[in-house]
Amino acid sequence: MRLWLFILFTCTLQARNLDVIIVRGADGAEEYGKKFTSQVEAWAAACSKAGFAPEVFKGEKTTAELQDRLARAKPDRSLWLVLIGHGTFDGREAKFNAEGPDFDAKQLAGWLAPLKQEIAVIHCASSSGGFIRPLTGKGRIIITATKGPDEVFYARFGEHFAEAIGGLAEADLDQDKQVSLLEAFRHASKAAATFYENEGRLATEHALIEDNGDGVATRREVLEAPPAEAKLDGERASQLVLVLSEEEKKLTDEQRTKRDALEVELKKLKEQRTKLSDDDYYTKLEKLLRELGEVYSGS
Repeated sequence: MRLWLFILFTCTLQARNLDVIIVRGADGAEEYGKKFTSQVEAWAAACSKAGFAPEVFKGEKTTAELQDRLARAKPDRSLWLVLIGHGTFDGREAKFNAEGPDFDAKQLAGWLAPLKQEIAVIHCASSSGGFIRPLTGKGRIIITATKGPDEVFYARFGEHFAEAIGGLAEADLDQDKQVSLLEAFRHASKAAATFYENEGRLATEHALIEDNGDGVATRREVLEAPPAEAKLDGERASQLVLVLSEEEKKLTDEQRTKRDALEVELKKLKEQRTKLSDDDYYTKLEKLLRELGEVYSGS
């Protein structure tokens, strides 16, 4: 029985080509420890729904073990790194508070630098905004609970993100029966803002997302009312989902990757509409739509 479960688990994990690593930091105080534990449990439950288990790092050796794990990351597997805990800022470096030695943004950037696969970093701690510029790059999705390193108070963003990523209906803005990274970001950012509004308190956290590699992150409020012609973040994050809908499960990772790339090409084509003749535009449109059809017909 155990052998059968192991084989089933392994096959399911390989099918997604995705590793989820959760780093659970120091409590700081008992009340926060309970919140962090709840977030880890919510992520684990979401991964279970997705068909695999996350890797959770905690304890005195967290920093060293994380560095070692990232050094062993397989290039053919996408990686989601989730940081749950407290952060600090000493005026120079933003740090994540592990139970043992802390690690800062530059250290994490150095560990991730050799990795060429797509990486999503969901940093739910205070001062997390200080990690954006060091971690930004091609094929990177960076989500932080704060807009800068100087927002040092406990961030509630992570609580709401953890509840959304498993497929919370309230967070499914496009009603496609699944919650993308972008949707989870928007849900958590809005829920955190609502908390401060209801409490009549000045907000001490403002979440950001950066996924186009320009190093300039975007807040939810801007995404919801984008300036004309603005090139905002969120396009790639809108395509990444942890718990797939029944329709998405019919596609392989390779099919989803091709579909996502074709959707980007379609968007670019539509943006060029006014610069193209009708014949040129519709010829290119037909080609892309046929390729999309082939993706779904092969599922």
